[in-house]
Amino acid sequence: MNIRMVLLASAAAFAASTPVLAADAIVAAEPEPVEYVRVCDAYGTGYFYIPGTETCLKIEGYIRFQVNIGEDVGGDSDWDAVTRGQVQFTAKSDTEYGPLTGVIVMQFNADNATDQEAILDSAYLDVAGFRAGLFYSWWDDGLSGETDDIGSVVTLHNSMRYQYESGTFYAGLSVDELEDGVYKADEEANNVGVAFGVGGTAGAFSYQVTGGWDFDNEDGAIRAMGTVEIGPGTLGLAGVYSSGPNSYYSSAEWAIAAEYAIKATDKLKITPAVQYYGNYFGGDKAVPDDFDGLGDAWKVGLTVDYQIVDNFYAKASVQYLDPDDGDDSTTGYFRLQRSF
Repeated sequence: MNIRMVLLASAAAFAASTPVLAADAIVAAEPEPVEYVRVCDAYGTGYFYIPGTETCLKIEGYIRFQVNIGEDVGGDSDWDAVTRGQVQFTAKSDTEYGPLTGVIVMQFNADNATDQEAILDSAYLDVAGFRAGLFYSWWDDGLSGETDDIGSVVTLHNSMRYQYESGTFYAGLSVDELEDGVYKADEEANNVGVAFGVGGTAGAFSYQVTGGWDFDNEDGAIRAMGTVEIGPGTLGLAGVYSSGPNSYYSSAEWAIAAEYAIKATDKLKITPAVQYYGNYFGGDKAVPDDFDGLGDAWKVGLTVDYQIVDNFYAKASVQYLDPDDGDDSTTGYFRLQRSF
């Protein structure tokens, strides 16, 4: 027997003596159930359930392009283009005290490719009429045009408030941290304020009365505002009085404003407006002790709103201000905004 036959015989004997091992069976993993996003219609349109929870979430926001016009508004230039992107997250869920709401608003502003900022525009929780966090006060509200100057220099505060709401009426009280409010000479803004808001609607008429007391500056302000539908538009009137420069109102000792928002078509709104200031100071944060000796001022403006298509809007506004103690000025802007 030659060597080749010996090797073949040995291999056959080894194969015959080795047990045959069956391959392990392949078991397919059970597919995990897919939970599709469900629409949540308990709080209005746009909400959906966060998968695996009973919390409803809504995502909305806008993209804005705007060109501002005015003396040195862009440094050495009389025009400046800016872009903003804003996104808002609103979460709601039912509790034994009523809906629990959480809101986060992020805002991104770009003056150019390198001069940009990202800010927290709002972040608060709300349940059973109680709200706490960073949010806008009632003093941020105004008439529908761009002419009226009847609010605080800064209206976004860390605050706690309670607001009662019943159909067409609301009333509330807030405690506001005024760290970035106005301040007297040789002082800093680091104080607290208390504000109230009362408002509602009655048919074609809406109204709001707002007041606030600045404890550090030891002065306060009160404002009344109302609108009523007349003819093809809405007439708006407002008046404000300040006992002295404070974080709730410091532009003047008193002011009155009026506008008429004309609904020219379903897509076009034209709003002429006027405002008169008594003892006008302006919008600086460093304020005098009082308004004595200051001259008056008046302002007139025109704002045009046009809906190009659904969720896409154009706005143009021009304002003329003539103070007794300063130079007159003309400012304005053109804006394109896509909301979602």
